[in-house]
Amino acid sequence: MPTTPPSPSAPTPRAETHNTAAPARDESAEQLLAAVRELRADLARLRENEQVARLDTTLADTEEEITRTGTAGEGRIQRLREVLTDAQGILSLFASAGAVAGLLGM
Repeated sequence: MPTTPPSPSAPTPRAETHNTAAPARDESAEQLLAAVRELRADLARLRENEQVARLDTTLADTEEEITRTGTAGEGRIQRLREVLTDAQGILSLFASAGAVAGLLGM
């Protein structure tokens, strides 16, 4: 059975592409993101315990928020400060912890 070509007035279906650019990040957000990623890599070298897991989760949440929104909100920054303070004993081993703490004004 022959097919009929579409009529000239029929709209041609078009593929749609929705590009969403990553949000712009300022220099301080970029620095914090890099420091958070470095500290997460360093934490992977430690034996997992509750304190390491809590810190890694907070760092992962911070990384995700900066990546998604271009910044870390004040609540996220405060939570990260609290977890870093609680984890001082294990963090003294890593220079990356000092970098994150310095960027948070600690």
